[in-house]
Amino acid sequence: MPERLAARIAGMDWDSLQASLDEHGYAKLPALLHEAECSELIASYEDEETFRSSISMARYNFGIGEYKYYNTPLPALLQLLREGLYPNLARAANRWLEQLGHTAGYPAQLPEFLDQCHASGQNRPTPLILKYEKGGYNCLHQDLYGDVFFPFQAVFSLNQQGEDYTGGEFLLVEQRPRAQSRGHVISLNKGEGLLFPTRHRAVPGSRGYYRTTLRHGVGTITSGTRYSLGIIFHDAE
Repeated sequence: MPERLAARIAGMDWDSLQASLDEHGYAKLPALLHEAECSELIASYEDEETFRSSISMARYNFGIGEYKYYNTPLPALLQLLREGLYPNLARAANRWLEQLGHTAGYPAQLPEFLDQCHASGQNRPTPLILKYEKGGYNCLHQDLYGDVFFPFQAVFSLNQQGEDYTGGEFLLVEQRPRAQSRGHVISLNKGEGLLFPTRHRAVPGSRGYYRTTLRHGVGTITSGTRYSLGIIFHDAE
């Protein structure tokens, strides 16, 4: 199974995905996770040894729902997703840095980037699984866990909107300087994913590129239970 997933990641149209990141700030992935893989991840939700912590969103005013951070070592599927998606996202991250007048600085491979996290005291893994039931939602936020962060992350839908739940669209809101915010409402089918910025993105303007700020969240679940998988590339303090 891991080998087949690696081939799926490598076989995606990365040129088109890179173009979408540049044009829209996000890129929708095809059904990268197969049904059996989605079911396996959902089934593991109650296996407490798989996770290092469980967070109730309501307790921290993050929304209504629950998420769990995976423990180390990460399950093979998550490790492969994290390592397989990273290199092409590092290309985009370095491109955006250069467009904004900075020196490209993200390593080509994930282990080298994680070394930077660990040198800054960020040693805890951040991939997570999220569960929302009717009435649940996730407030707009950014997933920053320390001084070192990677400018992209990914989310995957683990069950089917319209069958297992209704509502619960992914929300991405972009604030441009001296302008009103722009929102994107994105639906994902089971196994599909989304690549999106963690904090900022580069946008072309009349005087060159400038930086916008993004936050993401989840709309209210109107029925059923929604599961999703989050792949964050930087570790946490």
